[in-house]
Amino acid sequence: MTLFHFFNCAILTFGPHAVYYSATPLSEYDTLGTSIKAAVVYLATALVKLVCLATFLKVSESDSFDPYQECLKALIGFIDVAGLYFALTQLTHRNISQNHKFQAVGLGWAFADSVLHRLAPLWVGARGLEFTWDYILQGLEANANLVLSISLAALGSLMWLRKNKPKTLIPIIYMCAGIVATMPSITSYLRRGLGWHLPKVVGFELFTSLVMAILSWQLFAACQRPSA
Repeated sequence: MTLFHFFNCAILTFGPHAVYYSATPLSEYDTLGTSIKAAVVYLATALVKLVCLATFLKVSESDSFDPYQECLKALIGFIDVAGLYFALTQLTHRNISQNHKFQAVGLGWAFADSVLHRLAPLWVGARGLEFTWDYILQGLEANANLVLSISLAALGSLMWLRKNKPKTLIPIIYMCAGIVATMPSITSYLRRGLGWHLPKVVGFELFTSLVMAILSWQLFAACQRPSA
């Protein structure tokens, strides 16, 4: 029964990544190599972030919300944006369109994040004798992160690869990218500052990911239209 619970949680956590790849044109255009490269860039970025966090952040003895520490975490979190910039602009890709490129990069980015942050807790905790909803919620959180990662990759693609975008949309693109990039700090504030429990935080992440997906899709579609 415990192994069955582990497999259910693992499928919920990692299954949507495989479904997204196989159900979209990414599989037809063989973009797996791009996703793997993006995952490697994410792991290197995570290592840099870990070094920065260990260097500049102090170990807190309490679990209370510290605005200074959280602002510092948010600034360090923008290393992800730099890594995503490298993955979108500097890596060599197959001859694929901009539309498929950002999806492949976002997918690889999200999968690497789920493996790094959720595989070990699932393996250790979901096989426990006592059933808990926490690992199912972590799986739902991974799905929200998948949508947010692809949305951030889409916005990054508009910022760095799309030259002839409408000037009126540029502030909106940057604002949406800033919101997505600072989501870890926002959820940390909800948990530690406002005392939200995990189900409420995951619900907020799912709702936010849906809103940002719609916004990024609309922005991407607007920038694809030929200028008058």
